[in-house]
Amino acid sequence: MFSVEGLTVSFGGFTLLDDIGFVVDKKDRIALVGKNGAGKSTLLKIFAGLYEPTKGRAVMPKGATIGYLPQQMQLTDERTVREEAALAFDHLLKKEVELDKLNSELAEREDYETESYHQLIEAVAHLNELLAMEGLTQIQAEVEKTLMGLGFTRNDFERPTCEFSGGWRMRIELAKILLRKPDILLLDEPTNHLDIESIQWLENFLSTQANAVILVSHDKAFIDNVTQRTIEISLGKSYDYRVHYSKYVELRKERREQQIRAYENQRKQIEDTENFIERFRYKASKAVQVQSRIKQLDKLERLEIDEEDNSALHLKFPPAPRSGAFPVIMENVSKKYGDRLIFQEATLTVNRGDKVAFVGKNGEGKSTLVKCIMEQIPYEGNLQLGHNVKIGYFAQNQADLMDEKQTVFETIDYAATGDVRTKIRDILGAFMFGGEAANKKVAVLSGGERTRLAMIRLLLEPVNLLILDEPTNHLDMRSKEVLKEALKEFDGTVIVVSHDREFLDGLVNKVYEFGNQKVKEHLGGIYEFLEKKKIENLNELEKKTIASPRTPKADLKPSKADVAASREERKENQRKIKRLEKTVSDYEMKIENLETEIKAIEETLSTPEGASNVNLLWQHAELQKQLSETMDKWTEAAMEIYKN
Repeated sequence: MFSVEGLTVSFGGFTLLDDIGFVVDKKDRIALVGKNGAGKSTLLKIFAGLYEPTKGRAVMPKGATIGYLPQQMQLTDERTVREEAALAFDHLLKKEVELDKLNSELAEREDYETESYHQLIEAVAHLNELLAMEGLTQIQAEVEKTLMGLGFTRNDFERPTCEFSGGWRMRIELAKILLRKPDILLLDEPTNHLDIESIQWLENFLSTQANAVILVSHDKAFIDNVTQRTIEISLGKSYDYRVHYSKYVELRKERREQQIRAYENQRKQIEDTENFIERFRYKASKAVQVQSRIKQLDKLERLEIDEEDNSALHLKFPPAPRSGAFPVIMENVSKKYGDRLIFQEATLTVNRGDKVAFVGKNGEGKSTLVKCIMEQIPYEGNLQLGHNVKIGYFAQNQADLMDEKQTVFETIDYAATGDVRTKIRDILGAFMFGGEAANKKVAVLSGGERTRLAMIRLLLEPVNLLILDEPTNHLDMRSKEVLKEALKEFDGTVIVVSHDREFLDGLVNKVYEFGNQKVKEHLGGIYEFLEKKKIENLNELEKKTIASPRTPKADLKPSKADVAASREERKENQRKIKRLEKTVSDYEMKIENLETEIKAIEETLSTPEGASNVNLLWQHAELQKQLSETMDKWTEAAMEIYKN
């Protein structure tokens, strides 16, 4: 169906991809694997026509359609969720408008015997047949089914896309791509913004309804369930295995062992031949044999071993200081944003040494409860941290909060204190930032590199409660495995928010499910939880099907006045949000300035001369008061944005 021929990508004297070639057949489902920075995303961009290789080409059949989902993208905010998703069928909706126009013309004409009238009838019949074949009447049902499969509710359909976070907007784009049913799907980390249930829905869709698929993912369970062929990109070369990922791992190990044995046998043969030549080079009686052996060596095709990519993350958390028996206890904890209830009456106890998972659909409150534990936001109810609890926190957007102007070394040097500062180079080397990599600017780091850099901060001082919010996004397979093993060996307590089943399997001993404004405890591992949920989901799905009849086609076409009013209302809402965002930004700038002033005064107060300066003490107290008031105003403005 589609082929890659002699494809090479080079820049700045470095060859990223070197003479790669393979063929993609119809209905192939391929996992593109390799370490971060191997060139997987670059290859997808070439297939999508967004990037030109240095040499070679990607050949696509004429008329073939491509659906490409990158890791990051910019989306417009002019439509509702339903309208944006329905753009997948824009070509059909235009044909429907054309059909309506032809039908109106047909109703007005009375020249029944003319050739042009008969041609008009044929055009109407042709369009009707075409739209029937394309399933125009099923558009609404298909849009709703796909959006709901990706986690949206019916209440979300008429909301403007600007109300949703970047992750949810990526889901809308994914829905559009899937609805178009292109000849080849190119998906770059499609599960990064999906919860477990949505991932399972996507697995089923790709396995049963998609055409050819090439995907990059670090979710082992996902690619095992979807793909049946694995193409590895390693050190510029491609290696094609017509098996799923788990089998590829076994075959790759066997292939390398065979290569090493053959290479060593040949090396011994070459060494013996060279010794013979050297020994008898000047003996006339052996001249014929020597020349024969020299020719043999010249003709010999030298075997090579695939270079082993030995760069790997080395991670071990410092020993955990002993905490109380119950690091986290909460009773009847509830959280609202304005009138919107996130969860209520959450009651749970985390024991010392527990490793627990927070799972559930996005937006159900997992990260919100983490922020409550971190005391970053207010809540109702009773939440207590145990004796001597020291928290290490990895936020979901931690990798995006770093100063892009700083180098890798400067980022860690700024955060480190005490004796740790003398070991920064060693720590960076263990995280694959050795040598010149330590001098890279944060701005040029990949998503995986930024995540690794953010993870280093957790090692700078011993903690006994690790709270990790989506730590595996952007990490490659090996880095995830290393992190998982380090967490299993960690002698403290772990709370992890994740949708990655393979990562959670064998790591957690308890699962807290977030859904329907409740937090429900499940004892056991992640697959025990999923097995139980499968039955519950089927029952729930049956109830939804009965309660949700298909929306009539007439609902697709609101009046022009309604559309105009709705558009104007959305524009006004967007203007209001922009004003609020400006207010929030101003408060953030003021908070930053106040914190800088307070820090400067505190540094002076820490000196013998400053400690006795009464005016400085009064000034410090006044600035602290201003900071508290500004933080309150910032919170009010931020909540107003959320409500709008």
